[in-house]
Amino acid sequence: MNANLRRRAEDLGPWVARVTLTTLAAIVLGGCSGTMPTLGGGGTVATGGAGGATAENASSQLEKCNQSLGTLAVVEDQNAPWYRTLSSQYKLGSTVPVLRMMIQQSNCFVVVERGQAMNNMMQERALQSSGEMRSGSSFQKGQIVAADYTMTPNITFSQKGTSGAGGALGGFSRFAGVAGLVAGGLKSNEASTTLLMIDNRSGVQLAAAEGSAQNFDFNILGSGWGGGAFSGAGGYTNTPEGKILVASFMDSYNQLVRATRNYKAQEVKGGLGTGGTLGVQGGQTPASNPVPAAATMSVAQAQRRLAELGFDPGPADGMPGGRTASALRAFQAQRGLDVTGRLDAATSAQLMK
Repeated sequence: MNANLRRRAEDLGPWVARVTLTTLAAIVLGGCSGTMPTLGGGGTVATGGAGGATAENASSQLEKCNQSLGTLAVVEDQNAPWYRTLSSQYKLGSTVPVLRMMIQQSNCFVVVERGQAMNNMMQERALQSSGEMRSGSSFQKGQIVAADYTMTPNITFSQKGTSGAGGALGGFSRFAGVAGLVAGGLKSNEASTTLLMIDNRSGVQLAAAEGSAQNFDFNILGSGWGGGAFSGAGGYTNTPEGKILVASFMDSYNQLVRATRNYKAQEVKGGLGTGGTLGVQGGQTPASNPVPAAATMSVAQAQRRLAELGFDPGPADGMPGGRTASALRAFQAQRGLDVTGRLDAATSAQLMK
């Protein structure tokens, strides 16, 4: 890079700190249309392939796992507003293929089919059942693998040019020396994506992660270069490009993997789905109808009730001995209560049912 170009680039001010002088030189000399997308601030896009637990040419920035955490289906809501925007305004297709490739490359989950290919799977089984398939084809009941988890993607779009150097650098006298080289300006493209993961057996959300990506477009001499040919008003069209979205999804996925690698299940006192601790007036949950202190069972009553329920509290002598405490602990564990071995109000309420 010559000294004149360096001096002109250094005059651009604080906003150009995110673009190196080398990048500016490449724009002028090589006809580049913009920077590579960055994951949350510095990155790449998904490439390569996957076969089983083997990844080929996977991004070095993709999180990896030594062992899989379970089976996973990826399902996108194609009726959601973001998907209609993706397909109609930005002319981009389903997010599922690239997400599935990244997931398999990471080896953090085993991907199972729950999309359109399920129709083909069931068609093969129908052919087997009809007797038309040749013998030894080995299609039979009980072969399909369950999906432990489901992951759903979401995209929040940001219009192109939400930050950057503005339309025409030549309009400012201090930029006049560079205007002949970068005559249209520099604009940033941004994308924000979210991944949610639920447990298919309980419906509990296990993890959620939001990621982002950004790159810069350059409008050289009033026209942008793209794919070796001149395009319209910039290096890309005025939409978040597919590369930006893929980079953002990789950022989301990396954060989700990091969050689940040391996963600890959430707990609710009294057990999940039994009403929680935030009761409402007139509700039917224990929290809505706390047991008054006066309604607490006597030890003898509790002993008789425990015996009726199949626990062994010993004789109903009203003495809270070791056998009674053991029976109470077993009962509390079965009902999802705090396992204390003591006859508290919550335990009395459960015994009275």
